[in-house]
Amino acid sequence: MLGQFAEQAENGGNLSLKVEIVGRGPKGFQYDLQLIGSEDAQDDDIEVEVDGVAVFVGARSAPYLEGTTLDYKETLMGGGFSFDNPNPLWIDDLSREVAEVIAEQVNPVVATHGGHVDLIGVDDGKAVIAFGGGCQGCGMVDVTLKQGVEAIITEGVSGVSEVVDITDHAAGTNPFY
Repeated sequence: MLGQFAEQAENGGNLSLKVEIVGRGPKGFQYDLQLIGSEDAQDDDIEVEVDGVAVFVGARSAPYLEGTTLDYKETLMGGGFSFDNPNPLWIDDLSREVAEVIAEQVNPVVATHGGHVDLIGVDDGKAVIAFGGGCQGCGMVDVTLKQGVEAIITEGVSGVSEVVDITDHAAGTNPFY
């Protein structure tokens, strides 16, 4: 797979691979792979070269991708990319604590409306989350965030003072907006 990118790069192509962790679930990390032009990389992306191909790694994902192997595997059902990632879902105790509060206290409540909340990370005392399912485009999401999710997290985790929602509520198959 990377050999194909290397051939294109040698022939004047300008495609790079972008790798990011976009979520975490019961089965581990959820990854996003994209082909991008080098000029489309974010300022804080980390650039590495693998087999002659420029690979950009999202800055927030980098610590969780250390030592990870990406491979393309053929199976009876087709083929696909396979990640072998030795890292824990959360490196720091604060993120782990917030993730536990979300799993045990927040998600059971929002699940009653078909939604879920994913922790993206914790930065400077701010828990960064994304809503999914029925919460993704709901018109009441601001109330759910401020009076529900943020209250539960800030009361349950002493190192968090604010919760930031990065969900694109206008996207999806049935957004409210």
